[in-house]
Amino acid sequence: MTLRASLDARWQSLRAALGRDPGNPPRVWLRRHWRAALGVSVLVAGAAVFDAWVYTCGFGGCPTRAEIRAFQPPEGGRVLDRNGRLIGRLTLVKRVNVPLARVPQHVREAFIATEDRRFRSHHGIDWRGFARAVWRNTTSLDVREGFSTITMQVARNTFMAEHQALDRSLGRKLLELRLARLMERHLTKDEILERYLNVIYLGNGVYGVEGASRDLFGKRIGEVTIAEGAMLAAVPKGPSLYTPRRNLARARARRDLALGLMRDAGYLDDIGVAAARGERLVIARREWSPVQPNESYALDAVRSTVDSVLRAGGERMSELTVYTTLDLVAQQAAERAVRTHADRIARDAAWAWDEDGARPELQGAMVALDPRTGDIRALVGGRRYERGGFNRALSARRQPGSAFKPFVYAAALTAGFTPATIVDDDPVSVETGNDVWTPANYGGEYRGRVTLRRALAQSANAATVRVSRAVGEARVADVAHRNGIASHLEVVPAIALGAVEVTPLELVTAYAPFANGGLRVTPRLVRRIERADKSLMWASPVTTTPVMDPRDAFQLTSMLRSVVDEGTGRAVRAAGVTGPVAGKTGTTNNGSDVWFVGYTPTLAAGFWFGYDTPRSLGDGANGGRYAAPAWADFYRRGWRERDNASAWKAPDGLIARDIDPVTGMLAEEWCDSRRREWFKPGTEPTEYTCESAREDDSWIGDVESEVGARIVELFKRLVRRKM
Repeated sequence: MTLRASLDARWQSLRAALGRDPGNPPRVWLRRHWRAALGVSVLVAGAAVFDAWVYTCGFGGCPTRAEIRAFQPPEGGRVLDRNGRLIGRLTLVKRVNVPLARVPQHVREAFIATEDRRFRSHHGIDWRGFARAVWRNTTSLDVREGFSTITMQVARNTFMAEHQALDRSLGRKLLELRLARLMERHLTKDEILERYLNVIYLGNGVYGVEGASRDLFGKRIGEVTIAEGAMLAAVPKGPSLYTPRRNLARARARRDLALGLMRDAGYLDDIGVAAARGERLVIARREWSPVQPNESYALDAVRSTVDSVLRAGGERMSELTVYTTLDLVAQQAAERAVRTHADRIARDAAWAWDEDGARPELQGAMVALDPRTGDIRALVGGRRYERGGFNRALSARRQPGSAFKPFVYAAALTAGFTPATIVDDDPVSVETGNDVWTPANYGGEYRGRVTLRRALAQSANAATVRVSRAVGEARVADVAHRNGIASHLEVVPAIALGAVEVTPLELVTAYAPFANGGLRVTPRLVRRIERADKSLMWASPVTTTPVMDPRDAFQLTSMLRSVVDEGTGRAVRAAGVTGPVAGKTGTTNNGSDVWFVGYTPTLAAGFWFGYDTPRSLGDGANGGRYAAPAWADFYRRGWRERDNASAWKAPDGLIARDIDPVTGMLAEEWCDSRRREWFKPGTEPTEYTCESAREDDSWIGDVESEVGARIVELFKRLVRRKM
């Protein structure tokens, strides 16, 4: 009967009660019997509300046919990588879902005989069982027997809220009945039985027959004997009471009872029962716990993201599917690279001891993301994973050293400098209040007058400080902030050499505009979250913001490619990495932090190594020696670069010139050493030199006269023509 039909019937009853006698009109009757009328009205309204409550499954709305058919008992929520591969679980649930076909027939029969012997014939409610339970409970004045069918148990453990499932009230039972009828309408008996065998709690924190079989017997459900299957079927009556891990004798007695019920149902004969009862009950020594695949700091970060989303809703984490931006192959390669190279550095590093005499563990961290979108491909928060441990990739604030220099040169390009601009790389002193700061080059070597390209490639400290002073430290900090560094940056002269604190994620994110043509990206770890019924719960869009002139981004990337090809990052090429790669090494004072941030058209990744409490890694520690090889190892093992002919092509608004790499001027015709450089119109050099050629002219001897110089020039031209 529908809700409307029920209300109509009750209204007709009320009209009949009031009567339609002309001599006794309703108004007169109501004045005389208003209390009775009010009582009847309240009863009718209450009955209607109760009917509506049951019909709508507690006013919460009953599950749809699609939801009922799509339901699968949760295994802890799934976390998938960008290609749909399983990375891990959101929560630890001791359950492994199996299709009914993998459950032996005798196991199915054991559960049906023990829990609901008329399962195949009723429609969700066993009225004979219901009548028997009512009689026994009434005569004993206590709740001695229940009448839950397998279908009702599935309903209780699937679509009822947790607090309702634990409630033992009449209302909860009515909801079970309503849900059971819906399930019987939309599912076959085998489908209901499959859900039951996967959802049922079987003690020791384990759900489902597959997990219970592994926990109790150390084998898969398809391998259990008749006696072991009966043992599993005996447990649901009292999981903590009948588990053989607690009381073997009581569990055996309950198993024997289940075997007797199987005989009564016609599934076993006396011989089979006797054989099964005589079988020794052997319990696995070790409890089973599902292996969490690929546990990592990245998974912890995913869980944290999902948890923050769930705070605003009522979803359960164990029922969700999370689609991440991670790449499983890249993640595994990153973890291996951090662990392997941290071990290597620890062997080479100077021994360090804490105040309590313990030797601290050298740590490492890395972040890799797609510079076009901000999608995080890999994330490693420490040398070895510790669940819930400190995630250095996200939270460790360390000085980046020379890895910060690209922001100095980016500010210089914005201010009108070019890669060919000449700067002095000689000792420099800067007054800071009452003190004088005198930064030195690594190894104490100075190169004199050099181009910006060479200064960055060789990580010349003195030259970089001069550039920073020329453009202004405030502009350097502003470029870094606009690119993606959120940490506070103190505007002091030492900012030029990375005397600030940033996280690895911030630094790698801020490199992305160099790689993608000037767009700041927002790091994204989770793309979307789906409910158990595949409906979308939450999604995160890709967001980009223009922050650099594409011409400046191209010029800086060109300069950072020189770092890898001929500068402090040459270890990347030495390790066999080919193709377009740009990047920058970083080393802090006393070699306490070493960095390398490198990028390609499709990947930007940064590695950091050091101690949690900063201390020297030893003499000779630098980013090119320790961090760059780790980057190369990760890249070769964890990333497949796709050829993109348009990647890193000069954007409109730049002109190409061949320059002398020593002087930064236009290269004269006979210059053997020349470089193709790109300039914004109006910033290109106009004079010609060939200083690099003159440095190689010792074989000619001193030519002082103008005639001699012309002879030399003509000789070189003749040689070139013959070649």
